[in-house]
Amino acid sequence: MKKKLLTFGSYVLVAVLASALTLASTGGIAAGSSKLDQLEDLILERFIAGADQTELEDAAAAAMVAATGDRWSYYIPADEYEAYQEQMANAYVGVGITILAGEEGEGFQIMEVTSGGPAEEAGLLADDVLIRVENQDVREMDASQVRNYVRGEEGTFVSLTVLRGEEELTFSVERRQIQSPVATGTLLEDNVGLVTIENFDSRCAEESIAAIESLLEQGAQRLVFDVRSNPGGYSDELVELLDYLLPEGDLFRTERYDGQEHVDTSDASCLEIPMAVLVNADSYSAAEFFAAALQEYGAAVVVGTQTCGKGYFQTTYQLNDGSAVALSIGRYFTPNGISLIDIGVVPDVPVEVDEDTAAEILYGRLEPQEDPQIQAAVNALK
Repeated sequence: MKKKLLTFGSYVLVAVLASALTLASTGGIAAGSSKLDQLEDLILERFIAGADQTELEDAAAAAMVAATGDRWSYYIPADEYEAYQEQMANAYVGVGITILAGEEGEGFQIMEVTSGGPAEEAGLLADDVLIRVENQDVREMDASQVRNYVRGEEGTFVSLTVLRGEEELTFSVERRQIQSPVATGTLLEDNVGLVTIENFDSRCAEESIAAIESLLEQGAQRLVFDVRSNPGGYSDELVELLDYLLPEGDLFRTERYDGQEHVDTSDASCLEIPMAVLVNADSYSAAEFFAAALQEYGAAVVVGTQTCGKGYFQTTYQLNDGSAVALSIGRYFTPNGISLIDIGVVPDVPVEVDEDTAAEILYGRLEPQEDPQIQAAVNALK
């Protein structure tokens, strides 16, 4: 019995000491502060290895947004907010190249060189492999790090070293304001106009309508809209383009978190010409609603693969430290009042492609006559 009492007494002593240590360690924390504030203060003041406050807050903010369970809401750190704004504006200061990370340690393949941009003028070509920026080896970096090295103040020059086959070449390239093309038009055989829309961000409606009218002037009698791998964008750009294409009626319905509802409508003016829309699983947001609206009005046949099914819209709020959050604040619906959440748009003409073909399409490496989905759309219009 004595041994048991001694053992029990030792447990009590340990518990008392632990309590004393716990009480001592919580001293000085403001009782009225939130759990996150308390935790941040503890880590910054007492974590033995030290911590970076910005990294802590970025991680906490990203985790809070992720905890909503909404795949469409996301956190934007302050050091990435400028790039985010550039993306939404379809304009940035840079050299005009699109890169893709190769195998580890192999560098970054240049997938596309912007026509008329400084990189093209300097002599860079698609398929060159970027290995150094300003003599800094980039082969072990991620794409965002490389982007930060390449970009800089407008009017300055950056040294880019690439591998072209076995040859190593270095170019001095001027950084300039570059507007990324949003919509382009190509006249195909049999008077079919192909309008490729990259996104629905700034200038989408303006450039899409300009591309359509140019094709009509060239003799286009049918139109194919390509919104495959289009991530969507602004609803006002979507509505403006749909208003140009469709007759009088409802175009786009929204319902906000506070119960407010809104319906955008079209006037009687419209484009009366046979149309098709190309979609795939990476046609998001405004891109799939563009296809859905044309499909519901009977104005276009939809070709390709089922879209992703995004039914929430986001508003971006900038926070005090320069970071931001894009938060889902409402739902949107097709002209017929249908939500696409987890359903998407089902093509009238399903056309699957294998992974290799999908990659060739994504990077613009297939001519229209070699693209099975474009050809299916053309045949559907016949």
